[in-house]
Parts: sequence; structure tokens; C-alpha cells
Amino acid sequence: MPFAVRALCLASVTLLTVAPTATADDGWSVVPSAVGQDGRPYFYAEGAPGAVMEDTVSVLNPGGKPLTVRLRGADADNSETGGLSVRARARDTGAWITFARRTVKIPARTRADVPFTMSVPVGATPGDHPGAIVAEAGGRSKAVRVHLRVGGPTLSALTVEHVRVHAGRISYELVNRGTTVLTPKLAVRAEGLFGEVLDRAPRTLPVELLPGRRVTLSEPWPDPPALDSVDVKLTVTAAGGAHDEQGASARFVPWGAVAGTVGGLAVCAGGGYWFVRRRRRPQKNEVAEQPRTEVELTGAVT
Repeated sequence: MPFAVRALCLASVTLLTVAPTATADDGWSVVPSAVGQDGRPYFYAEGAPGAVMEDTVSVLNPGGKPLTVRLRGADADNSETGGLSVRARARDTGAWITFARRTVKIPARTRADVPFTMSVPVGATPGDHPGAIVAEAGGRSKAVRVHLRVGGPTLSALTVEHVRVHAGRISYELVNRGTTVLTPKLAVRAEGLFGEVLDRAPRTLPVELLPGRRVTLSEPWPDPPALDSVDVKLTVTAAGGAHDEQGASARFVPWGAVAGTVGGLAVCAGGGYWFVRRRRRPQKNEVAEQPRTEVELTGAVT
């Protein structure tokens, strides 16, 4: 259901009784309010800079005890390895969300529907602004995602950086340098001295890369060549024409075999040196030849 682009008069929280589940489940949850018969997995909103949009978030308490929940808006983020999280301090979408009531007391087996507004600043950058609504209760936090797109020209841009081959893996970094959320595809090729040694067709990575974020990923390479000099090239693409290539060089040397060969040569060299020295040393049972002086006798002796 599209968000209505209008100001919201903050309403009081409406408490609706829900039927208890068949199993004993005291776990609470936070979800977008249902539209018709179908529930929404997340909030989606699209509006121009300066728009004010409204919707409702629902907190369900199927347990047998009352629950006090505190609501807040948050900015979505990527972890270093590509997972999704939220930032501790909201500066973007999370800061634009205002709830009718931030703290909600929910009786047992009850649902609380809380209206909220999302006010897009006049100077907001066009493109995707991922966020979340976070509910905190009893030392636990749960969240529902907010997909907000601000109208205007967008840019899809992606770079792959710091490619490195080590320990049976190819590691690299992806950076979203545009204004849209990207789901990248990666292709890997490697050429050695004697031809191609690796060719992986483009595949979709299990990463949702948010605008302005950087993640560190790696590709397994369990069977690299034993002896070769290789040039590795990574190609990344994404919707909207995002494309980049980056490479790295690697040399594979079987150091175990080299060490064994060097050790064998050292042993052979040492043995040869000992043999030559022994051949040149005089034996104990040999009599050394005495030096001789030759003289000429020229006359009789008296």
C-alpha cells in the first residue's frame, strides 16, 4: 500500500485483542500493519524531497504477561562481511520517523497499532535510503525494515578493490558508490603461463549492498595450480549499469618440494666435499719421501 503524502495527526495507540496461538509462544514481534488479508514483510515508501508520509507499525504480544515496548527509527547498515544491521545513531531515514507514541504498554495476548510519520527533508539526496523501525523490550531488540526511495535522478555505481590471493581464497572489497541499493554479480577468471586456470561465470552474491557502504568478501579457490604465475581478474556488475573490474597477480610455488630438493642437493654437496678432502689427505701407512740434494764430485779426497 503506497504511503499517503500528507501530514499525520498523531493518533493514540489502538489495542486490538488477538487470538492466542495453538502453541505456547511468549515471543513478541514487530511487523507492518496488515493491509487487507496479506501481511507485508517490510515498509516501502516513495516520495519527493519535502514529502510527509504515514503508516502504522504493529507490535504483537501473544504472551500471558503485559509488555512495555520502546520504538525508535534507525538507519540500515551493512556489516563488514555484507550482512544487514542498524546503526546506533540515526542520521538519515531513522531520524525522519516520528511515532504517535514511542513507549507502548501492551496487555497480554494483545496487538498495539502505532501510527508514525516519515518526513523527508527538502534537501534529501534522490535514491534509496534504507532504514528500520526497532522495538526494544525486556533486554531484546527486534526490527522491521523500511525501504524508502526519494524521488529524483539516481546513480548506480560499484567498484571492486583490494583483490588479493592467499590461503586458498581470493579476497576483495565491494564499494557501493551510487545512490541505489545493489545486488552485485561476480565473475572470476585467472590466466596462468600455460593458459586459463579458473573461469567462474557471473553469479549473484548473497549481499544487499547499501549506498555508500563497503564490504569485504572472499571466493574459495581450493585447487589452485601447484606451480604457476597467475593473473586473477574479478568483474562485478549490478542493475542500473554498474560495472567494474580489478585484478591481482599471484605466484604458486610448491615450497615443500623445493625445500626437499634443496636439502637433497645440500647433502650431495656435503658428501662430495668430504670425499674430495679424504682423497687429498695422506694415509697413515705411507712413508713420506725424504728430500734429496744432488752434488758433483770433481776431485780426489786427501
